Amino acid sequence: MHAAAHVHDNRDPRDRRAPESGPPQLTRTQMEVLRHVHSGLLNKQIAHELGIAEATVKVHMTALMRKLNVRNRTQAAIVAGNYGWSRP
Repeated sequence: MHAAAHVHDNRDPRDRRAPESGPPQLTRTQMEVLRHVHSGLLNKQIAHELGIAEATVKVHMTALMRKLNVRNRTQAAIVAGNYGWSRP
């Protein structure tokens, strides 16, 4: 039996994510939306600031939360701060 066969994976077996390989890649607009979320703006305010529809902001938020593996905008804002993405 090889030693490598006994490598333990401490992740929760229900967690199907791939191992972390660095920060997720965000589009320019997703990054702008995330910065505004970190600043505390609402979707309507973000839409106004970026000149896009509020529905489009919601689409970006859904994609962001999926990419960041978070459940809400507060968690997304925390991740943005942790990665240093809150700065322009």
